[in-house]
Amino acid sequence: MKQNNNILITGSNGQLGSELRDLAPEYPQYRFFFTDVAELDITDKKAIDAFVKDNNINSIINCAAYTAVDKAESEPELAEAINHTAVRYLAEVAKKFGAQMIHISTDYVFDGTKTTPYMETDVPNPQSVYGWTKLRGEQVLQEVNPANSCIIRTSWVYSAYGHNFVKTMLRLGKEKKELKVVADQLGSPTYAGDLAATILTILPQLNNETVEIYHYTNEGICSWSEFAAEIFKQAELNCKVIPIPTTDYSTPAKRPGYSVMNKEKIKQTFEVTIPKWNDSLKECLLMLKS
Repeated sequence: MKQNNNILITGSNGQLGSELRDLAPEYPQYRFFFTDVAELDITDKKAIDAFVKDNNINSIINCAAYTAVDKAESEPELAEAINHTAVRYLAEVAKKFGAQMIHISTDYVFDGTKTTPYMETDVPNPQSVYGWTKLRGEQVLQEVNPANSCIIRTSWVYSAYGHNFVKTMLRLGKEKKELKVVADQLGSPTYAGDLAATILTILPQLNNETVEIYHYTNEGICSWSEFAAEIFKQAELNCKVIPIPTTDYSTPAKRPGYSVMNKEKIKQTFEVTIPKWNDSLKECLLMLKS
């Protein structure tokens, strides 16, 4: 296990990066280097190399990603550069300097045709450009294989920061009396604050020679329409949710119909307790109010 005192966070202006920034004061033993594209272009290997060397980085938490799922269908080169090529560069630099790396991936690496929670060992089968580029990012990290590193797959991420389903529903719930929301896609909403805390919990415990994959989402299962209904209920918004099938809501990228992931591995390996999704939603809504 590395003495990981200097931590590079990429994509620090996103949902997860912002939550890690909020948690940083609670971890005085670490020196955090929060970067986004303005501070560090992760598609430039020389820039990564210089940054890691100059700042004596021991750990890299890669929160950077091209996450515009539908836009990726028409911008495959950009999605590939950020979700795959940049991961190779980060992994190669991590290996060169003996740094560990935590890389965030997604349920979109699966096709969503299962009816029981996805295991880390299940064979990926992406159905979109976004999913394929994220899978290639996973594969290249495993191939380069920096020690004490891991991949965390997550899904349906939201927080008080950035653009996400919760904030969109809060806005629309104030504007409309009723809203049509997809009811036949099932998954587990994930509060980025919970994921950030888990990352900082497992970071010093990582002790593996080959890159491990873990699944992390909040506990519980719902559809997007049930998620929306709970948001309106907790936020006390008088907006009726009308459940619709995916076929009534056309998007350029195909969504997995079933995104539920088995989390036993991360819970047992690191003794992590995972909150229920509706409890964490409450926490996020309180933060948005304040």
